[in-house]
Amino acid sequence: MTSAVAVLCDPLSPEDTAIRLQAALGKGQWVRLLGRDPSADRGSVPPEAVQWPEAVGWPEGPGLVLSSGGSTGGRSFCLHPVGNLERSAQATAHWLRCISIDPTTALVWNPLPFHHVSGLMPWWRACQWGAAHVWLAPALMKHPARLLERSVQHPAWRQQPMLLSLVPTQLRRLLVHPRGRRWLQAMDVIWVGGASLPEDLAAASRQAGLKLAPCYGATETAAMVTAQRPRDFLTGGTSCGQPLEDVDLQVGADGALAVRCDRLALARVDHSGELHPLSDSQGWWWSGDRARLSETAVQPHLHVLGRRDGAILSGGVTVYPPQLEERLMAAARSASLPLGAVLLLAVSDREWGERLVALVRWSGADGDSEVAARCLGGLRALVSDWMPAERPIAWHECDELEPTAAGKWERARWQVWLRSLEAGQIRPCDDYALRHRDQ
Repeated sequence: MTSAVAVLCDPLSPEDTAIRLQAALGKGQWVRLLGRDPSADRGSVPPEAVQWPEAVGWPEGPGLVLSSGGSTGGRSFCLHPVGNLERSAQATAHWLRCISIDPTTALVWNPLPFHHVSGLMPWWRACQWGAAHVWLAPALMKHPARLLERSVQHPAWRQQPMLLSLVPTQLRRLLVHPRGRRWLQAMDVIWVGGASLPEDLAAASRQAGLKLAPCYGATETAAMVTAQRPRDFLTGGTSCGQPLEDVDLQVGADGALAVRCDRLALARVDHSGELHPLSDSQGWWWSGDRARLSETAVQPHLHVLGRRDGAILSGGVTVYPPQLEERLMAAARSASLPLGAVLLLAVSDREWGERLVALVRWSGADGDSEVAARCLGGLRALVSDWMPAERPIAWHECDELEPTAAGKWERARWQVWLRSLEAGQIRPCDDYALRHRDQ
């Protein structure tokens, strides 16, 4: 009978979290890494920290139980023995050596949340390689001038190869600020993952000479399974790169991406502590992503086309909200509309099956309802020539609209928010949001 010890990841003191994690693993335990809101009471315990019941069939530890959100809002937990994380770090080290970087001499900057695989693995890699590692607080990432000032004080600044992992949201915020851009330009490798890299952001990054390495990975695969070399990105490459040395890829007839490697999670874990198989009988894990592989003389390049399980059917048309969100954000930037975030959610419709509703957050409207209404009119004009199935039937302002620290949208959470709004249980920021409906 085995269960898992819960470890809360304190964003204000990740060093303390790392010490507690190492101690638990040293005892041969399974550890659940749980996030904590940096603005919450440091003594508070999130609901998911409640101990799981003991379950039959768990393997011996040590290992980690990592939460995987996914773009559809569903949550699962992946069971990774420490050997999976070690093999993942080894594969990344091999990739670095192939681009003439010695991982043992690297300085690893880590601005991602420790309780996600994206923030855990930079620390794990640095420990395994014997490299230097620096935690970057979430608040610091929002102040590029302070970030640069503190970073240049590090004794290894630009004296060692500097490695960084980011999500596209963080990259965009830094790139528009002169000192944030200078900070990014100092990096030797910038892995960008967690979400697709918009074309305009890729173009701006190339123009700034940023050594991006767009990559693909998942909690289920213990982080990266493909990565593009910076020199290929700078010369116009648009893929997520080629498979790392320990990875095989295939795409099914329906466009589904499958991954096979020796570091797939042993199983998914449900809330009762029971285990469920992750891979099929041939060892393939079928992701929720659609993809294509472009063949080359050596290895294929991976192109991720969007989520399979994020699609909706509207009037017989298959619609992918995440792709439309990127499209609308890009159009809003071109039209100089202060759109800070947009999330498209599906609602039931008797005639169409499902229709889209938009949640929007402005940047710079400062609560001015007239400005916000004009901006909303601008957004509606931008989508006026979209297919009917792609056009939102309603628009709602939501000041608190934000993805997670890992750059993911908790769609289930915002569906609850939308239902509460439409039921009158919460008040819209301004009643104009309820008046503007496309028929």
